[in-house]
Amino acid sequence: MGSNSVEDMIEASSGVHFSGFHMDGLESKNIEKPTTSPGAKNVHKQPFIIGVAGGAASGKTTVCDMIIQQLHDQRVVLVNQDSFYHNLTEEELARVHEYNFDHPDAFDTEKLLDSIENLRHDRAVDIPNYDFKSYKSNAFPARRVNPSDVIILEGILIFHDPRVRELMNMKIFVDTDADVRLARRIRRDTVDKGRDIGAVLDQYSKFVKPAFDDFILPTKKYADIIIPRGGDNHVAIDLIVQHIRTKLGQHDLCKIYPNLYVIQSTFQIRGMHTLIRDSQTTKHDFVFYSDRLIRLVVEHGLGHLPFTEKQVITPTGSVYTGVDFCKRLCGVSVIRSGESMENALRACCKGIKIGKILIHREGDNGQQLIYEKLPQDISERHVLLLDPILGTGNSAVQAISLLIKKGVPESNIIFLNLISAPQGVHVVCKSFPRVKIVTSEIEIGLNEDFRVVPGMGEFGDRYFGTDDDDNLQAVAPMQLSNQSC
Repeated sequence: MGSNSVEDMIEASSGVHFSGFHMDGLESKNIEKPTTSPGAKNVHKQPFIIGVAGGAASGKTTVCDMIIQQLHDQRVVLVNQDSFYHNLTEEELARVHEYNFDHPDAFDTEKLLDSIENLRHDRAVDIPNYDFKSYKSNAFPARRVNPSDVIILEGILIFHDPRVRELMNMKIFVDTDADVRLARRIRRDTVDKGRDIGAVLDQYSKFVKPAFDDFILPTKKYADIIIPRGGDNHVAIDLIVQHIRTKLGQHDLCKIYPNLYVIQSTFQIRGMHTLIRDSQTTKHDFVFYSDRLIRLVVEHGLGHLPFTEKQVITPTGSVYTGVDFCKRLCGVSVIRSGESMENALRACCKGIKIGKILIHREGDNGQQLIYEKLPQDISERHVLLLDPILGTGNSAVQAISLLIKKGVPESNIIFLNLISAPQGVHVVCKSFPRVKIVTSEIEIGLNEDFRVVPGMGEFGDRYFGTDDDDNLQAVAPMQLSNQSC
């Protein structure tokens, strides 16, 4: 079964709800096309881009200010859509009160896109400083904006253009009652701008309200997070900032794919990775430290399984309220290197059933499934798929496609590995957005032979001691390679 046909069968994930606001499955877009081209290199760290939309006077600026204040230890820049209004022509200036500033055509979206793309690629930009008296963007010097960790895009129609939406890692819609927005607008325009209340109401009924109904409100459906009451909703702001901090501490791929999990790195984990990657490490040490790392990955993977609440009586006669492990569980190892992970799984899950899948490497990066032995009731179980290396993602797609063909729900599959190449992550996560990937480290990429770099060599050969010439000849007819998983 091909990955495209599998993907077509899967429905879009449904949203989840938090008290005080809605989270509709944070989708991080702007995914670069995965590549298995030779000599893949590291790229610069991508900024986390947040879009904040909502009606005029809904409290967008307050929300942005609160987020920036709480992220004081990060480099954060605010870019306002208002900075990108078109310069008015002489004819438009003569009838400025008839000009609709709330219409999508009032904005220079191409210039906005160009500015954000430059910031994404680590280049400073000059943001126009629009003058609302002359209605020109060149009346004042432009504002110099440097690349940052977080970019906040704020504006009434920031979600209207799909190209702008695609740039965002998080989309927030500030949802404030229409009467509150109108009252704020009247107060702002009459007090701050000295406008006549009649003119304010006339503009509201003629342009602002129709534009909100026709262009702004329909973009609410694109939001990942909907904040009622704007800046008054401190719970929502706190949760958003917490989520941003989590994402900033993760690998860039974790910002793109919510189903990718990289276990938190420590000096212990880095030290064990150093040992197993060292070509001079003995087989005994390689196995010992690989087992330790595999155990950590397995434990982390088990943490993503469903659980039920359970009460037990302790030896002191007290009641302890805890959780009960998922009962319907099995492992599936991709022969041969995946079998190295079985002992850690058995140590964590007593008596667990483990199935086998053998995928044969053919020619230039081709894959063929040649053997499978799986539990008969696997469709009723959660599955931990075991393979220590995720390279191109081709055999991972083969294995996951087989499990789905056997009736395993995509959301019931957790793919466990030690190291993952970005190319393989792209392939698996895009093909199977509900499959969770748990790994201990993301690699630089693949070389011209489609081997993971820096990698750790042929994992199965090093683990099972078959990396000498005699033993390699014994397994050569099978042409197995964990690097092509």
